[in-house]
Amino acid sequence: MSPKHSELLDALTQKRSQLSELLLRKNTPVFLLRHAKAFDEYFRNSIEISQVGRALTEKNTPCAIVALGGYGRQEQCLHSDIDLLFLFEKAVPDEAEALVREIVYPLWDIGLEIGHATRSIKECVNMAKKDIEVLTTFLSSRFLCGMSRWYLMLMEQLRAKVFTKQTSKIITKIINGTMARYHYFGASAYLLEPNIKEGRGGLRDYHTMLWIARIKYDLTHARDLEYHGLLSHREYQQLTQALKFVWQVRNHLHHITGRKCDQLYFDHQQSMAKALHIKDQKGQTAVERFLGYLHGHMALINQLFFTFLLELGHKKTIYPKSRSARKTPIKGLVVKKEMLSFSSSEAILKDPSLLIQIFEESARLKIPLRAEGKRLVTEFLHLMNNGFITAKDNLKSFERILFMVTYEFNVLDDMLSTGFLTRWIPEFKQIVHLIQYDEYHLYPVDHHSLRTVQAIKELGTSNGHGTDHLYKAFYSGLKNRKLLHWAALLHDIGKGHSTSDHSQKGAEIVTTILEKKGYTTSQIETVAFLVQEHLLLAKTATRRDLNDETTAILCATKIKDIARLKMLYMLTMADSYATGPKAWNDWALTLLRDLTIKVLRILEKGELVSPQLLQSTEEKKQRVLARTKKQKEREYIENLLPNMSPRYMLAADPDEIFSHAQLFKTLGGNGFVWQVEKLDIPNYRTVTICAKDRPGLFSKFAGALTLGGFDIWDAKVFTWRNNTALDIFGIKAPLDYELETERWEKTHQYLMDALEGRLDLADALQRKMADYRSKRILPKTKPHRVTIDNESSSFFTIIEVYTYDFPGLLFSITDTLYRNEVDVWVAKIATKADQVVDVFYTRSFEGQKIEDEDQENFLKQAILSQIQ
Repeated sequence: MSPKHSELLDALTQKRSQLSELLLRKNTPVFLLRHAKAFDEYFRNSIEISQVGRALTEKNTPCAIVALGGYGRQEQCLHSDIDLLFLFEKAVPDEAEALVREIVYPLWDIGLEIGHATRSIKECVNMAKKDIEVLTTFLSSRFLCGMSRWYLMLMEQLRAKVFTKQTSKIITKIINGTMARYHYFGASAYLLEPNIKEGRGGLRDYHTMLWIARIKYDLTHARDLEYHGLLSHREYQQLTQALKFVWQVRNHLHHITGRKCDQLYFDHQQSMAKALHIKDQKGQTAVERFLGYLHGHMALINQLFFTFLLELGHKKTIYPKSRSARKTPIKGLVVKKEMLSFSSSEAILKDPSLLIQIFEESARLKIPLRAEGKRLVTEFLHLMNNGFITAKDNLKSFERILFMVTYEFNVLDDMLSTGFLTRWIPEFKQIVHLIQYDEYHLYPVDHHSLRTVQAIKELGTSNGHGTDHLYKAFYSGLKNRKLLHWAALLHDIGKGHSTSDHSQKGAEIVTTILEKKGYTTSQIETVAFLVQEHLLLAKTATRRDLNDETTAILCATKIKDIARLKMLYMLTMADSYATGPKAWNDWALTLLRDLTIKVLRILEKGELVSPQLLQSTEEKKQRVLARTKKQKEREYIENLLPNMSPRYMLAADPDEIFSHAQLFKTLGGNGFVWQVEKLDIPNYRTVTICAKDRPGLFSKFAGALTLGGFDIWDAKVFTWRNNTALDIFGIKAPLDYELETERWEKTHQYLMDALEGRLDLADALQRKMADYRSKRILPKTKPHRVTIDNESSSFFTIIEVYTYDFPGLLFSITDTLYRNEVDVWVAKIATKADQVVDVFYTRSFEGQKIEDEDQENFLKQAILSQIQ
């Protein structure tokens, strides 16, 4: 490296260091431009002093250096790559490699990521014809230095031979690539760990707008989008502000990680909120407020991008299954380019009800609104006075919107983005972009609420995505669906207020909203009830013993009405589906369905029939005996049945009882025997373990299963009168069958060793727990908590443990209970936001409920000491 090149590198390094201070002062757009110009200066000075460059010129083979990608757009983030093209008129000369070594290699030596290519004009054009990614790099190109004529020739040939001849084909390819990108990086702007460049609503959406504008209209600057009417002045200002924030986040992410990074992982989110000086406020943490801002800006970028595409006539590419409509019967509305708009602004002034009718028509015709229509809605929101909001016709329109299903797009999203929805329901504004910082809620509360309404409709229709027949039967038989749909829309409205019980607060807010809308007292009470109790079935199904008669009784007592039960079931399912894949699973759905059916039977019969349950037990015994084929087998079963506890006989069905009797026969002098059964639910297993009862047995079973790598979802503990323990675990197995087989073998050995004293489960799990805890990503934002309930069960003390999951958690808790002379009879593993909720039905070793206050407090502290 020559001394002059060393001076240039030193100057570049010093300038970048100075610019990083500008970045930290939040002046991101200026930083991007000046950062790019710092590199421009280096390359221009380098080519001036280049000996190779001078030699190439003398040989009449001069080179043009072209900036590509983000550097070409002068959007140079802190640690983004520098992409260069060394462009020659015809064949690339041999000396080109020496030129690259002279200019690029010094930058590599100081740790910069520099991408480069050396090509002729013809090669560039041919590659652009074949490869859409190569073509888009030229759409974000900029001449830097050298022979400018080569760059002009390249762009002229690209326009003449590629852009002009294949405009529609290229744009379609770009849009299809966008959809593929969404699929790969995440189709939501609200992902837990969004990719702020490639994800939906990320910077790549903005870049794609620029590419298409350059192909179609030869626009070269972002401001041209406004000048040529592709975006309104307001929209361009919104886009500018959104980009400024996202660029700021990207640059700070580079600064925090010390490298190029576009995925906003959990372990950087709190640091990001701090770097941006965002504080806790109004019950929201700083990181929740930061994510709310980010998701709001990314959602806006995506909305403007889709509006841009729709205005250019690409509806079919985005919504391939949407209908084509020629006209609408509503006076004042028109269909243009297969999208809906107003005939004029004067039409709105004459009839303000068009502001809601356009959304109803959008849902009915299943076609989206034009950008012009959305702009006019926003512009005329002031016409939505009290008379508009209380008008019965407008209310009917809104109800019909709630009922109609549009699979390709959600009309409620347009109502929200235009500001209509928050004007129509002012209380809804409190949950707009409200983030719940956990692993389960993929969406802010506002979009989660809209998705819940969509799920209510889709799950209940024949063409919907749901396969739950009970749901479809309930939905088809529901006479007044509007109350259910209102409850779906407003079920989380209470989260916009700083309160620990959002359900109770939500019921109060819903009452106020529906009173203003003119609904009857009975209707309001039903919706308020659904909002207040929308977590009842899910919590009960996943946290209570469904074989305990009291569980269904308490639910039935609280719900009272069959129609309300059915609506609550549907709301629970839709809420769970709309939350995200980690919030619900087939196992939990099975529990929910079982609970609902039990409560439904109680409400239908109008009484609790314990005598019938006893009769059912006798019938079960006869059905078990009927399965025997030989006299000796029948005698064996007859002798064993009296040893089975009443609670077990009520919980198990005849097939299970017969199977467990056969399992017990094999126990003999073994330490334990087990059987593993596959369920209809993929990758879920039932593991039944039979052993002679002894203190601490359940915790050893749980510890061995965990050490073997199995997730425990449910557990039931039964003790027969002959001192036999029958513990039944619900297990989630790995997808790989061979891996599962290997794990079962290891787990069997772990359990044998633990029972015979050769394995210290606590020590083995402690090592596994330490390794797991060191890898946790999501910060612990909610406190550990232990509650003790003596009211919800007639025979057991229910202990609930709210904490964060780790291998060995179930063992740690149950081992603590055992050491404090507490027996576990049922264990339920459930989830609450980012925490796990382990629920235990317990008794003392003497068979009594734990009702002494001092003992309760001691137990709480003992458990907390194991999980904190």
